[in-house]
Amino acid sequence: MNLMWTLAINTTLALALVTIAFWLPQMSVYAEKSSPYECGFDPMGSARLPFSMKFFLVAITFLLFDLEIALLLPLPWASQTNKLMGMLFTSLFLISLLIVSLAYEWLQKGLEWSE
Repeated sequence: MNLMWTLAINTTLALALVTIAFWLPQMSVYAEKSSPYECGFDPMGSARLPFSMKFFLVAITFLLFDLEIALLLPLPWASQTNKLMGMLFTSLFLISLLIVSLAYEWLQKGLEWSE
């Protein structure tokens, strides 16, 4: 019975919050608020300026290296395992993969911002 009460209260609260979230902003609509720029001045140029592809490549490279570092985070706790050689092999493989990929990016000039 407690589960039913919890589900009913949660559903009612969620529906109330969604209704308020859709209803409340529509009460006070005016020209400045409905314009694409809410900072108070007219736009000086196009808002659709293209980004440099280099920005996206550097961002993806950062994400890949960040993921590799996240895989190495449990290493201090994994050193207490019974299978120490397997853990060492895996960690050395990940570190060598990081080093090789960093060297590749460096040689391909993927980390240089200016062209």
